Amino acid sequence: MDHIIVHFEIPATDQEALAAFYRDLFGWKFEHWEGGEYWTIETAPERRGANGGMMRRQTPEQQPINYISVESVEQYSRKIEDLGGTIVMPRTEVPNMGFFAIGVDPQGNSFGIWEAKMA
Repeated sequence: MDHIIVHFEIPATDQEALAAFYRDLFGWKFEHWEGGEYWTIETAPERRGANGGMMRRQTPEQQPINYISVESVEQYSRKIEDLGGTIVMPRTEVPNMGFFAIGVDPQGNSFGIWEAKMA
């Protein structure tokens, strides 16, 4: 399996304004997801690039997160900790899609790991 960036998330204080910024800058498409405060972001048609999401900023210091595909969130969570990183959000299910966890590397950079559900 290639361990590539498969998804990213951008925190926003004003989601409408930030969506307009990226729409005007790059031509990205934004759509509300399930009527909540989460928006999907399409950067390229036909999965030619990583797509993402935008959510309401939870803390002033919250930064964007890249999600890397892995075979098993549980195994990679242990590996992150074995290598000196920290898991700050344990394995969490996204219904009908897969599982993710959020880690922090030894130098303080946050990232996500993603395990897609098998069909």
